[in-house]
Amino acid sequence: MFNLEVPLYNGDTPINKCGPALSAETSTICGIKALNSYLLSIANNHILDHGEDGLISTINTLEENDINYIGAGKDLERAKNPFIIDNGEVKVGIYSCAEHEFSIASEKSSGANPFDALYSLDDIQVLKSKVDYVIVLFHGGKELYRYPTPMQQKRCRRMIENGADVVICQHSHCVGCEEIYNNGTIVYGQGNFLFDISNCDEFKTGLLTEINIDKTGVTVSYIPIIKKII
Repeated sequence: MFNLEVPLYNGDTPINKCGPALSAETSTICGIKALNSYLLSIANNHILDHGEDGLISTINTLEENDINYIGAGKDLERAKNPFIIDNGEVKVGIYSCAEHEFSIASEKSSGANPFDALYSLDDIQVLKSKVDYVIVLFHGGKELYRYPTPMQQKRCRRMIENGADVVICQHSHCVGCEEIYNNGTIVYGQGNFLFDISNCDEFKTGLLTEINIDKTGVTVSYIPIIKKII
């Protein structure tokens, strides 16, 4: 699973926002397929950088190439749909949401699934009633800061309390810390896999998070990545 932090779009229709409006050509899907990507989260603060056209292009490109995605859609109802993996022995539900920053869906507009304390925790609880384990991908936190803010920690802990077994935070663009809470694992930042917008040390490092799940429970381990510029 990967976080796709860019719309796959051949146009140029940037929205009015602070910070860069990112995009990658739809041909990038060839590299994504080569990674054997099974599921992409598109709940992040850049997926709407080129408006609805960029998001729809992304969704169409993923669907045409048989790549599963979660976390964004043409309206809020579709954006918050989880993804369930069932191998016949265990069921794993994956839920993806993002903090409010330029890209959030509403009942009548497209975008990313927003974290909402009134609804997101209920969504996680309902998902847990349908599966054995829940993984939450949460796009939030402070950029280039390795520790959770107090509010981020409260949110992630509440996700665990409402049924999540693992919460993985993205958005900080640096490797963060780990917290074991109520038998759940929270990862406060994975760093970067491929994200070349900066050459600082934080952007050169990342973690692949390996989650092993069976009937006995969940174990989490990490594979460090160091990117070398040639």
